[in-house]
Amino acid sequence: MLELEIRPARADDAEAACAAMRRSIVELCAADHGHDPQILAGWLANKTTANVAMWISDRGNFVYVAINGGKIAGVAAMTQTGLITLNYVSPEARFRGVSKMLLAALERKAADLGLAQCGLTSTKTALRFYRAAGYVERRTGDEDSGITMIKEIASATTR
Repeated sequence: MLELEIRPARADDAEAACAAMRRSIVELCAADHGHDPQILAGWLANKTTANVAMWISDRGNFVYVAINGGKIAGVAAMTQTGLITLNYVSPEARFRGVSKMLLAALERKAADLGLAQCGLTSTKTALRFYRAAGYVERRTGDEDSGITMIKEIASATTR
């Protein structure tokens, strides 16, 4: 059983958060990249420790980590407009509620900010997860770059 702590990411989390994201992409998202080295290289190109540190320090982002046994089991991020930009879980924590708890933390933050909805671009791998969490597809005509989804949320002022 996982004993998770969900908390805002700190600068010293960047390296481990980056490693968790990269492992998640390589090991869990084969439905999207098919282990094609060129596709993987493109997907991983911005997943560097320096970029993750920048995302954490950017006041326009809200980055959360899930900690289990002192290690990062997942990482998720959202912009101040409610756009969810990351939600990755380490392979050993898959299907154990980590992504769900991270998503709930982002949605609470969005509600606290007074936002009416959250949006994201889902991978094929995560599509079922987001549908189960209440996100609905918005067709944009550019589904090759992912599936655009939104979810209406109750803001802190309407709860």
